Amino acid sequence: MHTGRAKDLSLTHRPLSSLFPELNAAAAQQWTLTTEQLQFFAEHGYVVGPQLFDGNVLEHLRAELQMLMQPGHPGSEFWYEYHSNESADPNQVLFHALGAWRIATGFHDLLWHPGFVVPAQQLLGGSVRFWHDQLFCKPAHHGGVVAWHQDYSYWTRTTPMAHLTAWIGLDESTPENGCLHYVPGSHRWNLLPITGLAGDMHAIQSVLNEQQWDQFRQPVAVPLKAGQCVFHHPLTIHGSFENRTAVPRRATVINAVRDGVCSSTDDPLLEGVHSIAAGAPLSGQFYPLLSLP
Repeated sequence: MHTGRAKDLSLTHRPLSSLFPELNAAAAQQWTLTTEQLQFFAEHGYVVGPQLFDGNVLEHLRAELQMLMQPGHPGSEFWYEYHSNESADPNQVLFHALGAWRIATGFHDLLWHPGFVVPAQQLLGGSVRFWHDQLFCKPAHHGGVVAWHQDYSYWTRTTPMAHLTAWIGLDESTPENGCLHYVPGSHRWNLLPITGLAGDMHAIQSVLNEQQWDQFRQPVAVPLKAGQCVFHHPLTIHGSFENRTAVPRRATVINAVRDGVCSSTDDPLLEGVHSIAAGAPLSGQFYPLLSLP
């Protein structure tokens, strides 16, 4: 866990610990997606990936998350975004934040896990560059809804669209506690207008045509084990319902781009970071290259 005086870990573009398997050529075989998995992703816009960790590693990341959820923790100045209801009951904290990789060693090193990087290279068709991370905590017996959306709706400040999301459970995720649901094949739809992320699971209906509506009414729940991941395309419609169980549902997300994706604005791409000129590729301190050496 991150302890002592806070350092901005984004200054280091390599793992800082031995928590995860080494990213090297030998790892490629072990973590490569099968032909069937690649075909499933191409058809449906998502695919369940490998179990990245369990046991002591899982507990380590949960402990880091617990630290990161404490207001005013060391390194809190490095968040891109930080949203919390700051409940006194740890089971009731509704939490969403971006930038954990800059603060906590485990979430920093997770970016170089070969079980993420190797499949990401396959699915993106080239070298992988980090975009940003996210942490989620959906409290016990809480709404905690993330409404239906396409990730790229929020990322049009980068272009071309060559993005990928890896959603990684820190708890088992089930239909009862708010696992991800996908609309299979929706990655072939156009980019839809933003209808919001919080609360209203019906808002997206207002922007769907008749054919999309028919397809939308058959979403698929994707339960995952703790430590397992699922990858999805930036246009795939997805969302998650409320947590109806007595314990929180926690997760982390790694968002990546194919190397060469560019900024489409002169404004900073994330809160508190330097700007990249429109038309220039993502690179530098906040966008490390994650590909195999």
